[in-house]
Amino acid sequence: MREIVVFSGNAHRGLARAICSHLGLRLSPTDIRRFSNDCLQVQLQENCRQRDVYIVQPLVPPTQEHLMELLLMCDTARGSSAAQVTAVIPHFSYARSDKKDASRISIAGRLVADLLSASGANRILTMNLHAPQVHGFFSVPVDHLTAIGELARHFLERDLTNHVVVSPDLGNAKTATQFARLLGLPVAAASKQRLADDRVVIDAIVGDVAGKDVIVLDDEIATGGSIVELLDKLAEQGCGQAAVACTHGLFTGKAVERLRDHPMITEVVTTDTVPSVDNWPELQVCSVSSLFAEAIARIHGGESISSMFDGVDPTHGPPQPSLPFD
Repeated sequence: MREIVVFSGNAHRGLARAICSHLGLRLSPTDIRRFSNDCLQVQLQENCRQRDVYIVQPLVPPTQEHLMELLLMCDTARGSSAAQVTAVIPHFSYARSDKKDASRISIAGRLVADLLSASGANRILTMNLHAPQVHGFFSVPVDHLTAIGELARHFLERDLTNHVVVSPDLGNAKTATQFARLLGLPVAAASKQRLADDRVVIDAIVGDVAGKDVIVLDDEIATGGSIVELLDKLAEQGCGQAAVACTHGLFTGKAVERLRDHPMITEVVTTDTVPSVDNWPELQVCSVSSLFAEAIARIHGGESISSMFDGVDPTHGPPQPSLPFD
């Protein structure tokens, strides 16, 4: 592994260190400074020449700040004669800007993909993109990991009698179905209309949820507005308790207050693709650092990434008859 060099920006050094620990590597130092005119300067303080360089940087608030750090680090690695530069973006926040759904509106997901390629990234390693089509925005190879196996492992440790998995919207229903299959549970989905960034309307629930306890699965939770609206609708249909699970737990604005104090919610489970919030000790966090470390090792060795998810996600690899959790 001596030919691998791993750097991190300021977005989530804890995850970068955990990935390096699994790889048996030291996180290489990075000096990021701000000039008096507010411009950033990056110095990678490790030899990159003909090395396989990985830059770990989720796009979390302040998102534009962290995006600029990532672009500068990629450009610096390319200019330092790196053999290959892989941008490891556990949370690609601009994946939500994936289509033209209003007049004269930007499609930032495609623009950011172009910026990353132009900056020198030869490959992207990410997790649970909000929309599948974002994968096609990139002109470089993209390795797209999934966290549903890790989240399913968490719930398999408990009694799931009379439970159903619920997706907050129809767009996430396919992933929720895969998650439900891992747990051996039925699945339902909500029909959602988004009125604003933090305002949604749930029109209907597709599937049998009456009298059931639920596990709500979403890819990302920001303000928590969609989850609260969904739980209100589920309560109307006679649902009992609810566990909430997501890959990217941003929990911005009033999200912690909304979810922590909600009478239906028994627990909230997320991963460490983004830094954990400080004021929520009850939050359950499943680490995905080992998945990213395994993916980096496989990329470096020219091995398959898809086979990591055999039996977990059929979009990554062929389904297997048993779960690879033992």
